[in-house]
Amino acid sequence: MTAVSAPASSANLGPGFDVLGLALSRRTVVGNGPAPASGSALDESHPAVVAHRTAGGSGPLWGIGGIPMGRGLGFSGAARVAGAMLAHVERDGPAASNDRGTRTEVLRLTAALEGHPDNVAASVFGGLVIADGDLVSPAPVHLGLSVVVWVPAADSTSTDRSRATLPAVVARPDAVFNMARVAALVMAASAGDLALLRRSVADRLHQDIRFSAARASAEAAAAMESVSGVHGVWLSGSGPTVAGWARADELEQVAAAVREATGASADQVLGLAVDREGVRVEP
Repeated sequence: MTAVSAPASSANLGPGFDVLGLALSRRTVVGNGPAPASGSALDESHPAVVAHRTAGGSGPLWGIGGIPMGRGLGFSGAARVAGAMLAHVERDGPAASNDRGTRTEVLRLTAALEGHPDNVAASVFGGLVIADGDLVSPAPVHLGLSVVVWVPAADSTSTDRSRATLPAVVARPDAVFNMARVAALVMAASAGDLALLRRSVADRLHQDIRFSAARASAEAAAAMESVSGVHGVWLSGSGPTVAGWARADELEQVAAAVREATGASADQVLGLAVDREGVRVEP
């Protein structure tokens, strides 16, 4: 039996539309051979299986889900990355998962399947990434930073439908605004500058439009912004999950305060570390 896992991700981080991705400490596992008791068989339409077949793999697969589906935490991207890497590991051995060329090949394949590179780039390489096609630049994240996320109990979002609501052309001042915020965000994440992080998550390209179609997410974002210890809030991917920066040494208290502010249950608000490893072979 061989198993590969890939981390969840939060894309955009506010202004970095289709460019920024951040890997988070929830994983989905995909494997071959006898399934463990916690695993379930995957059908041919599952994104992990499609990616596995596209990368040259064959045979039945099983999965263990650790990432909520359709919530803006990169489930499909992580599943595709795990499935594609599994095919390489089956063919070339476990060391393939750490080979830069293999990871780049997995990125190209999964980005084509996903339609954009930000989520899959984070799941492949871990950490904070700046994605431009198959060119991925890692950006350091201060060790003192973590992320708190609010995940709605029932709502889900179709990325394709959400994209269809966005304008094809944007005004120059809005584009300039976002470029400045992306540059500031990358610097702030590296330095752990909480005040700059709070300012740099602002966006003029997509978030307001998406929030207008997701009232619960907009209300959760407003509530999170009022919580002491949350340093900048953004819509994770196309939503409906909302995420915010927090200090790692305050994460438990901040998550509890977000639950209280949003009226959410314990399993709706998660305190997550930044995953710095990316896709990997499991023991």
